[in-house]
Amino acid sequence: MSKQANLAKLSLREMARRIEMPGEAPQKVKHHLQQLEKKGFFSIDRRRGTMGRASSKPGWADGVLETKSKVFAIPIVGAANCGPATLYAEENFQGYLRVSSRLVNRSQPTGLYAIRAAGSSMNRADVDGQRIEDGDLVIVDGRRKSPSHGDIVVAIVENKATIKRFFDDRANGQIVLKADSTIDFDPIHLHPDEEFAISGKVVAVVKKPTPISGGK
Repeated sequence: MSKQANLAKLSLREMARRIEMPGEAPQKVKHHLQQLEKKGFFSIDRRRGTMGRASSKPGWADGVLETKSKVFAIPIVGAANCGPATLYAEENFQGYLRVSSRLVNRSQPTGLYAIRAAGSSMNRADVDGQRIEDGDLVIVDGRRKSPSHGDIVVAIVENKATIKRFFDDRANGQIVLKADSTIDFDPIHLHPDEEFAISGKVVAVVKKPTPISGGK
């Protein structure tokens, strides 16, 4: 195809012919042109018969290519209580959370899953500036099963899930799972040899959307 060809003055069939795809359906050619326009490669004004670059570089380049941002699909596997461990921790798949890599501060979603927080016992816990409040989606790195002292974790106690701050107090023969709340909650004291598991470390919080007032 000639570098001087003006797409705005060509029919869809002529465009297909010039790119050596004469049998291509016109609607398919039109679809591809629309997608390229949306991404900012060029703009076409058929009424005036002109075309040109919409910007110095594609519009998505600033947001995706340069910052390396991606959109992940992270599985949502149910809910975990932010009070006593009262909600079952079975992997009850509930769909996917679509979230940008920048929001979770990860370049890859490997090992990540989301679980919905229920209750208020972690409403003072700070995860990258976000509190864990009732209804929020908490993103967990399931590979981090050996937490450090003070980490916020999803713990499985008696086959039930709870979100708590982990304190390794083996010097006194115990593991302590503590709330971090404006309300006084009793901590969970566990013997290091008891049957409990750490399902992962909390690495991000996706806030429940704030309702928009409909009042005038």
